[in-house]
Amino acid sequence: MAEPASTNPAHAHFESFLQAQLCQDVLSSFRGLCEALGVEPGGGLPQYHKIKAQLNYWSAKSLWAKLDKRAGQPVYQQGRACPNTKCLVVGAGPCGLRAAVELALLGARVVLVEKRTKFSRHNVLHLWPFTIHDLRALGAKKFYGRFCTGTLDHISIRQLQLLLLKVVLLLGVEIHWGVTFTGLQPPPKKGIGWRAQLQPNPPAQLANYEFDVLISAAGGKFVPEGFTVREMRGKLAIGITVNFMNGRTVEETQVPEISGVARIYNQSFFQSLLKATGIDLENIVYYKDDTHYFVMTAKKQCLLRLGVLRQDWPEIDRLLGSANVVPEALQSFVRAAADFATHGKLGKLEFARDAHGRPDISVFDFTSMMRAESAARVQEKHGARLLLGLVGDCLVEPFWPLGTGVARGFLAAFDAAWMVKRWAEGAGPLEVLAERESLYQLLSQTSPENMHRNVAQYALDPATRYPTLNLRAVTPNQVRDLYDVVAKEPVRRNSDKTDTGKLAAGSAGTQEELLRWCQEQTAGYPGVHVTDLSSSWADGRALCALVHRLRPGLLDPSELQGLGALEATAWALKMAEHELGITPVVSAKAVVAGSDPLGLIAYLSHFHSTFKNVPHNPGGLEGPASQGFPGSSSAVLFLGKLQRTLQRTRAQENGEDTGGKKPRLEVEAKSPSTEEPPAPESGVPPTPPSQPQEAGAGDLCALCGEQLYILERLCADGRFFHRNCFRCRTCEATLRPGDYGQHPGDGYFYCFQHLPQPGHKDGPDPGPKSQDLPTPDENSMPSGPSTSVIPQEGTSPVPNPSQPTRRLIRLSSPERQRLSSLKLTPDPELEPPPKPPRSCSALARQALEGSFVGWGIPVQSAQVVVAMKEQEQSPPSSEEEEEEEEAEETMALDSDTQEALLTFAKNSGTMSKYPTWRRTLLRHAREEEMKRFCKAQAVQRRLHEIETAVGELEAEGTKVEQALRSQSTSPEQEKAQWLEQLLQLVQKKNSLLAEEAELMLTVKLLSLEEQQCEVDQELRGYMNLEEALKTPADRQAEEQLLKKLLDVVERRDEIVRFQEERRLSELASRPGAQG
Repeated sequence: MAEPASTNPAHAHFESFLQAQLCQDVLSSFRGLCEALGVEPGGGLPQYHKIKAQLNYWSAKSLWAKLDKRAGQPVYQQGRACPNTKCLVVGAGPCGLRAAVELALLGARVVLVEKRTKFSRHNVLHLWPFTIHDLRALGAKKFYGRFCTGTLDHISIRQLQLLLLKVVLLLGVEIHWGVTFTGLQPPPKKGIGWRAQLQPNPPAQLANYEFDVLISAAGGKFVPEGFTVREMRGKLAIGITVNFMNGRTVEETQVPEISGVARIYNQSFFQSLLKATGIDLENIVYYKDDTHYFVMTAKKQCLLRLGVLRQDWPEIDRLLGSANVVPEALQSFVRAAADFATHGKLGKLEFARDAHGRPDISVFDFTSMMRAESAARVQEKHGARLLLGLVGDCLVEPFWPLGTGVARGFLAAFDAAWMVKRWAEGAGPLEVLAERESLYQLLSQTSPENMHRNVAQYALDPATRYPTLNLRAVTPNQVRDLYDVVAKEPVRRNSDKTDTGKLAAGSAGTQEELLRWCQEQTAGYPGVHVTDLSSSWADGRALCALVHRLRPGLLDPSELQGLGALEATAWALKMAEHELGITPVVSAKAVVAGSDPLGLIAYLSHFHSTFKNVPHNPGGLEGPASQGFPGSSSAVLFLGKLQRTLQRTRAQENGEDTGGKKPRLEVEAKSPSTEEPPAPESGVPPTPPSQPQEAGAGDLCALCGEQLYILERLCADGRFFHRNCFRCRTCEATLRPGDYGQHPGDGYFYCFQHLPQPGHKDGPDPGPKSQDLPTPDENSMPSGPSTSVIPQEGTSPVPNPSQPTRRLIRLSSPERQRLSSLKLTPDPELEPPPKPPRSCSALARQALEGSFVGWGIPVQSAQVVVAMKEQEQSPPSSEEEEEEEEAEETMALDSDTQEALLTFAKNSGTMSKYPTWRRTLLRHAREEEMKRFCKAQAVQRRLHEIETAVGELEAEGTKVEQALRSQSTSPEQEKAQWLEQLLQLVQKKNSLLAEEAELMLTVKLLSLEEQQCEVDQELRGYMNLEEALKTPADRQAEEQLLKKLLDVVERRDEIVRFQEERRLSELASRPGAQG
């Protein structure tokens, strides 16, 4: 870079300003610049134009060109859109600074207050493509030369704040440091505006500053008075962040980042971590920036066992308080986890220091996340109106594994600035609020996939960003409560209720409604006369009739004459579970004996809520076809069939070759004669109380022997359990539908990760017992989240992109037939949702680097490592290179373009001559990786929220049931109310369990996708070997891998086909679908 002219001191100040890497250096160099130019700082856009007019040498001109291009967008009206608007922005975080930039470009006077005096947060933020383009358009590369070079898509919070701070200073924003906003000061009389209550001792000019817009970006712990905040709770989730010093050595550069690895689909990595170090994590992310940044979710029991936490306290604040955390143990913990995840290649890890000079490690709780019920309010007093808006964490606290915080924070900042523009244009308060709330409804649904693909067109106007925009989704009449014209009592800030899911449409209602529906469904069956909800069901015939009505063909009614009451009831319960997805909450014995009438009513209400909209044919006994029942329980049904199929497969594989033929997924109804018999009762664990057939009347848990109330009952293998008791024998994780198995030897239940393999007699490894944290060595170090070994060039079985891949495989006739019969894609006319990618990441890296080891950990060739090193160490790129990178970001990589690039890469053998295309492919590969990780983490978070919500429903249901059973002398009307409440709770729980089953299908898809990627990679290695060089062992392994791949693809295709059928069924059932 050419040296600035020494004859002009302003040039030197400007260059120091551009390159400053500390907050105080930025402020001092900017003051020096303003003094040298004779400009008063904080003067709005006029100040910017004065600086630009006097600094016209080449380095400054390139920055002015970018800022002028942004300011020249029509929406800003040349800085005259909000000329008379006075704004106060609270908080100099990334979102507060970004909002201040937009307000300044609109021409408003902007004052920003920040309680801190420096930027010290090293934690790294993931950036969506539009945020990268947005920051580049503001001159990010001029302020920070390494900004998103190559395939990087992240930046530290500190660096992001620094570059945005430089922009707001240039645009004339007035900033006050070390000032805390404590509240609003309403106007005491007419003619005086709104002011802020500030501490400590603000300057008089600031204390008397009157404003008509307040934008709060002060973080999740501070929300201005008047806003209601809703709490979204999940299971206990303990996050740990740590920053290690980055020396930027060659060895450090060669260590690949981890965009995200989650236990939910890559259990082998975390199992290896547990065995090697005793550390039990849910996920881990590693980014390189100014520091080596790691963030992970740790399990509480692991932290207690390893001595990181001194005691187990029920209160989260006390559990994670500094007095309960052992610093030395925590440091050993994070060092061991980082060493393991990076193969020990970062060398000796030295901690970066926080603002207080301590090791930069943080333990935090994200069990609860807060979300404001509204994004804006208007207050009016003595004729003075104040518009209040929220952005950043005080609007929505992000779930950190999703990487959505800064992206959605910027979107909220744009939406808030658009609201201010509409306010300045003279739109009515209710109209402004209604538009803002309409935009707020879109925020939590945004992702890179459902926004406009051309990020270069993004502007302040919401129509440029949101494809499905409806600014009238919320009407002015719906936001009247957000407009305070007179003083009111403060609205309670912290919400009240946890997200326990929606009450499904169509509550079971009263007993009379339920009884009437049951009578309609069983009418016409010989010997069936339903007159009540207890004794009429004792002989089993009514229950069999109900099942037959809903699923004809399972059993001819005449065959019931040979069955006893207990056998008929047991058959009906079994068929309802296996073929209708209705999980029992009452035992056959209890139904026959009439000993649990509440359980029977709750069970029948599940039928009613699920099938009440199924057309009834009163003219005959033929009920609706199997495809006609709605989807509320179909995911539960599908997972149940999948579970039983896997159990039979494991039983058939016992003692057989693992590559043997496996049965297809059970998707069709089976008659009782062909259905596998239930597991023998001899498999019951030795510790539970002896229950030879069933858990009594469903009143006692089969594991702990304690009382079971209706909402607490979880049925598995014909027995009832507490949900908290139904955990993996080894890891004590909650067992969810379709993700567990029972060991035939000891009778215990295990998650699939710890379920002993067939023939394993000693039981699973109980897990690490040591209290010490071993340092991983070469023997204990895995190759990464995948177990594949990094190959050596020239000798690797990993495929070469220039070689053919499938022509050497010899298939037997049965294999050819099976392969040809697979339907891997739905018919085009069905317009199915896209399947999860196989992935683009694997294809891109195969084409560019010759191999792909697992998900999230690429194998980088020496050429790629050197290229990335050059990119990191190079000075800021030229204008041509920067424009090339910007064009690359806006390139929408459709399937045809991507296929052409991949084909070109394979044919050319190298992409070194085409760095832009190489970066494009690698960037999109990283986006696919991050997308998959985010999907897994969103599913896991929702599963935790459901588990918490179900627990609360069970506790509430227990109280209601106790009241019903104890108040035998209560009036009938009061009993009916209690029963109605109980049925509503049952229905809420069933709705949550149906959602849980849907999520578990997504988990299955992610897991199968991971398996397919690993098997495909390993299989391609054998396929690329010359046939003459293959040993008999190679051929046998290749054959087994092919069979395994076919099985994985087949199971994955079954789930995708099921989801597509569900989608089409839901579309057909919508009102007006027939037309």
